[in-house]
Amino acid sequence: MNWPKHGGQPAKVGRQFNSKETNRSDWIDFSANIHPFGPPNWIKSIVADSMAAISVYPDPEYEEASRRLAELNDVSPDQVLVTNGGAEAIFMTAKLFEGKRALIVQPTFGEYEQACLHYRVETRDVFYDNGFRVPLKELERQMAWADVVYICRPNNPSGTVISERDIRVLLERCEETETYLVVDEAFADFVSGTDATLTRMLSQFNSLILLRSLTKMYSIPGLRIGYLLASSTITAKLRCWQVPWSVNGIAGEVVKALPNDDPFVSEARTFVKEELVRVRERLTELRFYVSPSQVNFFLLYDLDAPNKTEELFAFLAKNSIIARHTHNFKGLNGHYLRFAVKSAEDNDKLLACLAAWRHHV
Repeated sequence: MNWPKHGGQPAKVGRQFNSKETNRSDWIDFSANIHPFGPPNWIKSIVADSMAAISVYPDPEYEEASRRLAELNDVSPDQVLVTNGGAEAIFMTAKLFEGKRALIVQPTFGEYEQACLHYRVETRDVFYDNGFRVPLKELERQMAWADVVYICRPNNPSGTVISERDIRVLLERCEETETYLVVDEAFADFVSGTDATLTRMLSQFNSLILLRSLTKMYSIPGLRIGYLLASSTITAKLRCWQVPWSVNGIAGEVVKALPNDDPFVSEARTFVKEELVRVRERLTELRFYVSPSQVNFFLLYDLDAPNKTEELFAFLAKNSIIARHTHNFKGLNGHYLRFAVKSAEDNDKLLACLAAWRHHV
């Protein structure tokens, strides 16, 4: 099996298992962790109205976009760096520690290690336990070795959220060891409550760097919009290294139009929270383990057939349902499947297919 590195490639994956002629629209793609209902209407309107932006250069400093993001996050504009998706933000932090050392909390998003490899950053892995709880003591112990620690919060692929208390413990340890903490908050928009993001900690800890993405909540992976929040010293340094005009003009217009309180976001949080409870209850009845996710995706493990994960993946694909494999998530080694929370209708199709699988094995 030619396992892809990322989700969001349903036709490519499905064709390897499904011999039927299937249209692209027939695949139900649970492998991409984005908003289940697509972009909001206001973004569609901005994109449609911004066609003139393709014939002029964007502002190379992205001043208006930076100001808007600063307002939304209650920080100074010079603490904001607009990036070409979350991926550019990840690679720019690795550039900051070129030739140095990094700890990566695994299993997690593979781009942290890829970016470190690109910039010759030596890496060590520290693993969550079986309940996806953070290895706090081990991290504290190893931080004396590291120049930077990468943590995904909420974590991809488990959907779990490290407590703010544990983050504070790590940041206090960072001050002792002169280590930086990079926290990827790409899925934080799906978390309810005041602990969703760590923005307020930026004023307390200069060692904290936050990565954000508009891709997940707004379902706009093709626009490539992300940003980084940190001390003005860090963002100034990164701005000097950033490729000129790395963010396109239409993406910049979307950022400038971001609302203060978007009902699209609050409705998504409510839907995902309620739907995740419903799906988890049914999967538990069917004897599947579900990770303690707080966001729009979860890991699944078959308690009755733990050695048949690839067979389950193929069974789903033959029924036009595409899961995300976990072969390239360290520590999972393909034993789990990851699923996005989609519409109630699509989730019901997944539950029906998993019920059929239960009778199949």
